[in-house]
Amino acid sequence: MEKPPGETPRVVILMGVAGSGKTTVGQRLAASLGWPFFDADDYHPAANVEKMSRGVSLDDEDRRPWLASLRELIASCLGHDGHGGSAVLACSALKESYREALSSGDPRVRFVYLEADPALLSSRLEHRPPHFFMAGLLDSQLATLEEPRDAVRVDASQTPGDLVAEIRRRLGL
Repeated sequence: MEKPPGETPRVVILMGVAGSGKTTVGQRLAASLGWPFFDADDYHPAANVEKMSRGVSLDDEDRRPWLASLRELIASCLGHDGHGGSAVLACSALKESYREALSSGDPRVRFVYLEADPALLSSRLEHRPPHFFMAGLLDSQLATLEEPRDAVRVDASQTPGDLVAEIRRRLGL
């Protein structure tokens, strides 16, 4: 993940609850920037996937190793010496403490909050391809969500293309 000369490495984290469009928008944003895309769901330990597949919500202890592996991924993308590359990560990042764990206060890590009405989220989850995250877990995610103070907020009801354009404009990418 080499960075072009003069470009500061950065990681953009698309956050929000299930059904907000993190993966769809993240893949398109990454493609438009020529950056790699990572989905935090791919980094869950097997025990977490199994638990969610049974419709059981994760707790902070379940999320601890997952967040640690994501932090390692982010550090690898940015490079320990500042000579890494940039990336887009789709991750729920529901609590402030999770976002702090992911960013470690690094200003090169930027959060974009895909904000959506619960009815829209439910509709999207009902129509999405099979996934280990069961739609019944949406209520627990909404209850856990601590809306971010320092994220770029975007209306997730927009088309993916419009969201990518807005995110790029608002982050100056």
